[in-house]
Amino acid sequence: MRIVKSKQDLRALVSGWKADKQEIGVVMTMGALHEGHLALAGAAKADNDRVIVTIFINPKQFDNKADLETYPVDTDADLQKLEDAGVDLVYLPQVNEIYPKGYSTTVAVGTMQDCLCGATRPGHMDGVTTVVSKLLIQTSPDRAYFGQKDFQQYLLIQRVAGDLDLDVDVIGVPTVREDDNLALSSRNRRLSEEQRNIAPTLYKVESAIADLIRQGEAVDHVLEWGRKIILDSGFERIDYLEIRSEEDLELISDVTDRDDLLSGRIFVAAWLGNTRLIDNYPISR
Repeated sequence: MRIVKSKQDLRALVSGWKADKQEIGVVMTMGALHEGHLALAGAAKADNDRVIVTIFINPKQFDNKADLETYPVDTDADLQKLEDAGVDLVYLPQVNEIYPKGYSTTVAVGTMQDCLCGATRPGHMDGVTTVVSKLLIQTSPDRAYFGQKDFQQYLLIQRVAGDLDLDVDVIGVPTVREDDNLALSSRNRRLSEEQRNIAPTLYKVESAIADLIRQGEAVDHVLEWGRKIILDSGFERIDYLEIRSEEDLELISDVTDRDDLLSGRIFVAAWLGNTRLIDNYPISR
């Protein structure tokens, strides 16, 4: 497994692979890797001749400075996991490699970013779409893999790739979960034992809401019930609990066509102490 820190070295290796007509898959991470990231790498390895994983903690997508400062870092462990997974290349740039002096460009999507995490974390989605655009250009992959836990991010990157004519297939990989159905996240390691026991409530509420809606219950009623259960379980506050379209994140309500409702997805973000957890769940399983 090769480790490179400059885009010049990265491009030299990628150019050689492309000259040999090898297909390339990329997985973009901020480190603190878990089985969810490794599932993305596995999907990339199954589809491509070469796999690149990027590790870059992107300062532009943190709306909270304290969140950036406390983001978990364990690079040595990450590299060992990636080597064991059969990854070919790890791109490990420093901040000035991605955002050199004088950098002033932002990639912003005009739709789908003013809701969910885009509404509750100012500047976050612009930071995501900007860094992913740069990494797609630098790595020049045939396919890029994103976990569906961050479903809004996945849709936005699909839109960026399409709108900017980037020659890459953006592929969503289903959320990987713990045995109790908590969605895997690097932030989970911040939870206390008590908080960790509370965290699976998000999945329980989502799945129950989906069941109730399939049975014909009113959207507003079940969402109100879900918010109460989440807060009563020990979550301090909820950023959102909503049902939106899987195609364009349009809000779904009781007046929405029944077929559109059943093809929607439940989205939730809530806080346990200083840790913000997100999840989503399709109504039709």
